[in-house]
Amino acid sequence: MLAFAPLHAAVGVAADTVTWLAGTLQPLTGGAATAAAIVLFTIAVRLLVSPLTLAQVRGERRRAALAPQVRDLQRRYADDPARLQSELFGLYRSAGASPVAGCLPALLQAPFFLVMYRLFSTGEGSTGGGTGDAGAGLLAERLAGVPLGWHLSDGLAGAAGPLFGALLAALVGLAWWSSRRARRAAAAGTNPSGTTVDGTTVAGGGTMTGGAGTAGGGATADGAVPAVLGRVLPLLPYLTVAVALVVPLAAVLYLVTTTAWTALEQAVLRRPQVWTGQPLDRNS
Repeated sequence: MLAFAPLHAAVGVAADTVTWLAGTLQPLTGGAATAAAIVLFTIAVRLLVSPLTLAQVRGERRRAALAPQVRDLQRRYADDPARLQSELFGLYRSAGASPVAGCLPALLQAPFFLVMYRLFSTGEGSTGGGTGDAGAGLLAERLAGVPLGWHLSDGLAGAAGPLFGALLAALVGLAWWSSRRARRAAAAGTNPSGTTVDGTTVAGGGTMTGGAGTAGGGATADGAVPAVLGRVLPLLPYLTVAVALVVPLAAVLYLVTTTAWTALEQAVLRRPQVWTGQPLDRNS
């Protein structure tokens, strides 16, 4: 258990923050205060890790801009792997890029998404208060009369049906948008701006991240997307929908918020970039 003490402590801090937010918002949102606090807390954390996202996008664009030169080196030294690795290392170093530049920021984001998902899926670290029963915890709070700890399998009577229906419809729409984007990138063969599969957090967090959730991360080393990835990546966003079917309402709210945020990041930060052949700007 000691190995999980830091995680438990982090979840406790997150729970206290959500509880404080709910108390602050209650005069404005009434019984929906905790749900509103979950949404705002998720947005705040995504803003907090946005510098890591920007670093990831820059790394993807640098590697994508180098893709034509990488392909040329691969053709030139196809029979000399050692020389190829040396030349590739020199190329990336001279451009201020790295083959793993897009991976490290994504890995650094993972703990944030793990804490949030654990909090909203288990209620760990919360001790009640707000509008729910004392001591019952965050998942005892309600949205439209539905406890935040309510699962889809608990039934769809009353407001649960429309509420879960609206949230799942939003997730399906976001998954469709991300999937279509991934298909277009796969069809193009290269992806200068990165292919992000989120809400797939699943292992994207959405992590659970929604976020986190990214997959891909720019053009591959040789500029080609393997056929198997071209088929699999467009399906990954729908994993977020599958996860939403088995987690409590609080976690579904988190998934919708973080997946919507990732879609916004894709639209703003990962717009297609046209490589002009000009020297690579290290600040791009």
